Amino acid sequence: MLKINNLYAHYGNIEALHGVSLEVGNKDIVALIGSNGAGKTTLLRAISSLVTRNGEICYNGENIEKQSPRYIAKAGLLHVPEGRHVFPGLTVQQNLEVGSVSWRGIKNASVAEDLERVFSLFPRLEERRKQYAWSLSGGEQQMLAIGRAIMGRPKLLMLDEPSMGLAPKVIDELFVKILEINSMGVPILLVEQNALLAMEVSQKVYILEGGRIVLQGDSKDIINDARVKEAYLGKLKEKVV
Repeated sequence: MLKINNLYAHYGNIEALHGVSLEVGNKDIVALIGSNGAGKTTLLRAISSLVTRNGEICYNGENIEKQSPRYIAKAGLLHVPEGRHVFPGLTVQQNLEVGSVSWRGIKNASVAEDLERVFSLFPRLEERRKQYAWSLSGGEQQMLAIGRAIMGRPKLLMLDEPSMGLAPKVIDELFVKILEINSMGVPILLVEQNALLAMEVSQKVYILEGGRIVLQGDSKDIINDARVKEAYLGKLKEKVV
């Protein structure tokens, strides 16, 4: 589904990724973990063509390295950014309708069908469909951000720090939904600060440090690696809002 080979990314003259390679299969949840500043968000932004990049980004058999963000999203490679970025002055339903991205050629009649799919996945959003996004809790805003991406009918979903700032109970509920989305046939590339949770829900994990992949493998094996336990699993802290 997605194969990245020798990818570099830059912010001006600063090189942030140094030859990163990874793969996401058709049915996978692949976790990307690392310390703050390791380059995790930059990698997702590079895939989405939001930063200067070079290297092979092969998606569904096509090298999209030269393609625009619009082209990439239209192809179904959708990105839920860190920080949610919902539109606070729009209602829940209006936020979702923005995600229907009519420029993909989806007929208006099918928008209602997509809304029902999102509301089935996140019933709380249906309850709050007429509320403004600013009035939602952090967890509800994260549901809305993911729901907006679902409206775009993703073929692969990239999630950047979905648990950030959420209470443990809300995180558990959210990750049940992420697993449900994956079970619907949507592969997921997951950037997640909670390393233990990321490895528990994924099949494969990549560890990024200093813009380079330093360790990769099956999640069930990496989770028992002594180096990983020392570096990540002993430092899990939740910042609740």
